[in-house]
Amino acid sequence: MKLYYSPGACSLAPHIVLEEIGRPYQTHLVSSMDGSTKTAEYLEINPKGRVPVLDTGTDVITEVPAIMTYLARTYSDSKLLDDSPINSARALEWMNWLASGVHALPVAQIWRVERFADDPDAYSSIKRQGMLNLESSYQMIEQKLQELPDLWVIANSYSIVDAYLLVFYRWGNRLGLDMKPTFPIWTKHALALLEREAVQKVLEHEQISIWE
Repeated sequence: MKLYYSPGACSLAPHIVLEEIGRPYQTHLVSSMDGSTKTAEYLEINPKGRVPVLDTGTDVITEVPAIMTYLARTYSDSKLLDDSPINSARALEWMNWLASGVHALPVAQIWRVERFADDPDAYSSIKRQGMLNLESSYQMIEQKLQELPDLWVIANSYSIVDAYLLVFYRWGNRLGLDMKPTFPIWTKHALALLEREAVQKVLEHEQISIWE
């Protein structure tokens, strides 16, 4: 397997899952910052021009929820996705919302403002609304975590959803939110993830910190 990733991007989540699974895999670094996601070679692999991409050796899969579900189902011995219908649905519910309702909206409104307007004079207004939307989404995440009977999101067991949440926690710090005091339950969740060897290895490999 080969994961096409960019350090600290949403590809961080499947990178963690690959390490948790413990099967052989390779990584290939691409980045929108240097234009490598827009090269003809990469666009042939993923016409969307974004990360992540998982090349399984026989198939190419894009989008975090799809890649994460594939890995968890294919390597079910890793126990990263509960196989009951309701818990599988809850995992997809979380991941689809994070991908579309949080990443594609408030995060993109702040970091990819050009996608929302062709008038630079509108950028500051879009970014300002993006921060309000981000804070609202993050408060919802904190509330959802607070309502859980245990630390982990799905069926009181560490899962692919937990790895995905770490991406957004890190982005909160990068976007200027005061994550530790504002989101104490989520911070506890992030600290528990940092204790996992797989998470430590991936952060070291990507040369990033969740606090930066």
